[in-house]
Amino acid sequence: MATAQLEKKVKDNFLTCSICFKIYTDPCTLTCHHTFCQRCITKYIQTRPDAVQSKTIPCAFCRQDTKVPHPSRPVEEWAGQIKPSIIIQGLIDTLGTEEDAPEKSSTCCTICQQIGETTPGALWCPECEVALCDRCVKTHRVSPTSQNHDLCDMSSRPTVKRRVKCTEHKSSNVEFHCKDCQKAACQTCCIIYHRTCKTVVTIESMKLEMKTALLEKRFDMGKRLKVRSKKIKMKNQKLQNSFRITDSVGQNIKSICQTAINKIKQKETKLLDELNHITQTYAGQLHSGVKLEEIEMQMYRQHCEFIDQALVSDCEMDLYDAYQAWESGAVEKGDVRDKDTVDTRRIDDIMFTPDTDNVQHILDDLQLGKIDVTYQDQGTRLPSPVLVDTIDGRMADDEDKPYLRDVTVLVVNGIHTCVVTDFNNTCVKSFYTRNNNPCQSRLPLVYPPLGITQLKENQVMVAVPEFSEIVTVEVTPDLVLLSTITTSKVYYSLAVLSPSSLAAGGIAYVDILDMAGHVLRSMTTHNKTLFSYPTCMCVNNKGNILVSDWGKQSVTCLTSEGHVVWRYAPTGDRALGQPRGITTTSTGDILLVDGNTNKVIQLTESGEYVRNVLTSKDMCDISCDKYGSLFLCTNTEVKEYMSDRKRKMKV
Repeated sequence: MATAQLEKKVKDNFLTCSICFKIYTDPCTLTCHHTFCQRCITKYIQTRPDAVQSKTIPCAFCRQDTKVPHPSRPVEEWAGQIKPSIIIQGLIDTLGTEEDAPEKSSTCCTICQQIGETTPGALWCPECEVALCDRCVKTHRVSPTSQNHDLCDMSSRPTVKRRVKCTEHKSSNVEFHCKDCQKAACQTCCIIYHRTCKTVVTIESMKLEMKTALLEKRFDMGKRLKVRSKKIKMKNQKLQNSFRITDSVGQNIKSICQTAINKIKQKETKLLDELNHITQTYAGQLHSGVKLEEIEMQMYRQHCEFIDQALVSDCEMDLYDAYQAWESGAVEKGDVRDKDTVDTRRIDDIMFTPDTDNVQHILDDLQLGKIDVTYQDQGTRLPSPVLVDTIDGRMADDEDKPYLRDVTVLVVNGIHTCVVTDFNNTCVKSFYTRNNNPCQSRLPLVYPPLGITQLKENQVMVAVPEFSEIVTVEVTPDLVLLSTITTSKVYYSLAVLSPSSLAAGGIAYVDILDMAGHVLRSMTTHNKTLFSYPTCMCVNNKGNILVSDWGKQSVTCLTSEGHVVWRYAPTGDRALGQPRGITTTSTGDILLVDGNTNKVIQLTESGEYVRNVLTSKDMCDISCDKYGSLFLCTNTEVKEYMSDRKRKMKV
């Protein structure tokens, strides 16, 4: 099992042609070490007139050219002159000897298989795409519908291609594509339904176009997978944070409720203490009264005993003493109640009258707090960008620390290419990925470059202010210097308006130039200078110029004729410090880099503040590709951001 898996990996990764996606047939290895089928590379050469003219074989994968040893021979023989590598040929020979024989011997008759028999196939019918045994061959040759079919040996049968039958014309294969109707069709459909269509091509001829489009789509899907992966990680973190926040808020709610309960408990304790105090005071008073009454009762008993003794005594003097004591008032003076002249107030009853209405009203109006939830506004706000890649701006030939000043992003032959200007190392650099490997290219200049803008799909223009030059560079995605124009002024920033004109910014001016560098007009209003130091600029989807002015601390939108549409120059907390890079998205939103606050600011198409999108240090410029990815240029690196909400792309 492990051996079978290993062989499959070897075939898929090292022995499969990237054009036909099948095992190499007559392989040829180019100087860039990419290998293709001889038939595939021959067809590819025939689609490239420039290759035929230059007598080179371009690589269908990396576009690097391979010189033809004998270009005087026919083009069909060029690929045959290129030999495969020893390793590729050895692997093909090894796997071929182990697999071919069992496969050929195990091929059974297709007709017999349908009736449950397994008869070895003897011949192959390319027209019907079936294997036939000796018995079925005879039947096949006498059948009116197949008697003219040319049969071939099983060992030399071609690779079977998947055929799709037309749903309307069952006997015809789908082999054509109408680009006007965007429909697949068979030959009969083309004759009946697509006679008036201008662009009907074979599906075979669209192979390279489809592969290029699918490679570009695959690259974009790979980037989306990165974003989704990071989004899932971030959302899981947010989920954990949500649980922690919920626990924290729950504890706060319990705490404030417990505080309210404690206050009510304090009120309860206070009332009970007051009740106990009143009760104890009343009980003390009653206890004292009882003691007084008991003392008086004792005195009365003593007086009664004294009188009783006197009455039973035979001595007249005893009666006299008792009588004298009564007459003198000694008995009444000894009455304790008479001495207690103060009438102590006694408690008659204790009642508690609850303030039910007031308490109920207070409880109804009791506000323990309020739960506030902040949601992200998805209406006018751009989705939060996610960092998916970081490109180091350093290269092996750098003599100094990079100082990347401007950035733009191109898609060249399906390859995303990031192009930057390096002021300190006096060069233009490109970064891209090929075969899942990071690649880079470097174009040295005589003087340090600054602004950069995309001219065509595979061309950029670069401002070289110290020498009053603007250079045009081809991106393959490697960098090739095409031309240089000399201007009458010094320009630091560029933005292409049309194929024949561009905007260029210098100190205190913005000019419209033709492609030869001549000034067509200057952007001034009433002889007043609009700009101080226009660091960066871009063109929005309406053809207006957006100028980021470091000196004026503002962003100005003006037409190509010089009329100001709006101006963004906030004050206070939102005042701009060092407005630098500026770009627009596919929806018309504006992204502005403020180097002073290290923020990327989102503005509406009409120049209104929306929010701060992200924060990063040492930012210089920002660019947005057609898929919505943001490329943020810092002094030493380029950071790629991507949003989780992508617009649909038409390939």
